[in-house]
Amino acid sequence: MVRKPYRAVAAIDPQALAAFQAGIRRRYSDDQILTELRESAERLGRSPTMKEFAADEDAHVHPQTVIEHFGTWNAAKRAAGLMPRRFATREELVMELRRLGGELGRTPTARDLDERRGTIPSKSLYWHTFGSLALALREAGFDVAVGEERLERAVSQGASLARRIGRLPKFADWTDARRSDDSMLTEWQVYRMFESRRGAWATFQYLVRERLVEQGASVERDGSVT
Repeated sequence: MVRKPYRAVAAIDPQALAAFQAGIRRRYSDDQILTELRESAERLGRSPTMKEFAADEDAHVHPQTVIEHFGTWNAAKRAAGLMPRRFATREELVMELRRLGGELGRTPTARDLDERRGTIPSKSLYWHTFGSLALALREAGFDVAVGEERLERAVSQGASLARRIGRLPKFADWTDARRSDDSMLTEWQVYRMFESRRGAWATFQYLVRERLVEQGASVERDGSVT
């Protein structure tokens, strides 16, 4: 059975309806809507979904109004500088890393992404799309070591640090050194290369000792370097 339209609906003048709808849309400018989205993201601590935005008591715009202005929810969030939580393209993810790197003046880290939740894609999205954040950074043009290359960089940096401080570096030594040299891998990046082994950091120190010996240094049993 075909349901007939209600008489009142059928009697609506299409031009009058279009004028009314246009007037409703003009209640909010695009800039006002984008501001609402950004402020909601700041309150939530992340880029809001339609459901979260609708449930935000301090937001004054209905999600449907957002869509009427921008075509899609994700298009509106992109215009507001908020990355879609699930549907960012590979190219958009790379561009966001480049933009963040330009803002920071250095290679972005996972911590940088965590600190900007809601305004930049999550590190989990990068890992899901690229296999790791390091691979995503390399695709974005940053000098990031992976695999054997990363291990070689860690050992080389460890040997240099050992010569400066006069001993095989401890975890805390590495933390202190990286505060003044962000070109170094983080202490956790180094640790995770060996975390499957018992005595992960000691395994790293062993490799650093071997490198120092190859270079002609003397490493005592207590880890002091001469």
